[in-house]
Amino acid sequence: MKNFVEQECEMRLLVTPGHSIGVATRLSYDSRDPYAVHVDFHTGLHAPVTWLFARELLAQGTFGPCGQGDVRIWPVGAGARRMLCIALDAPDGQALLQAPSAVVERWLQRTYQLVPPGHETRLIDVEQELCGLLGESA
Repeated sequence: MKNFVEQECEMRLLVTPGHSIGVATRLSYDSRDPYAVHVDFHTGLHAPVTWLFARELLAQGTFGPCGQGDVRIWPVGAGARRMLCIALDAPDGQALLQAPSAVVERWLQRTYQLVPPGHETRLIDVEQELCGLLGESA
């Protein structure tokens, strides 16, 4: 059984008001880490820049503004022009990106086929995770 879902897409990095550049991006979800999504930004460096945040945060952002701190997400526009704004804040700087909402929403649906919302805890061995944190064997 396949335990991951990936989607390539182009996001737009807003550089200045009215000016953006395309950024090749990969959305990744792995059922072995059922609460998280990985977003790889291919910036031309040797390795992509990867952000990790909650799948639920991304899903909530498709409906309305959510998040605080390092990652904030909100929808803009309507119909075929609907986009998701993703604001990232790190010690090295900030970025505001726009992602095609339809692509992200279809990808989220594929992640839900793999692990339905609310079923994430069924995939986590809490005892093993705690032992790992405490440096003990299960």
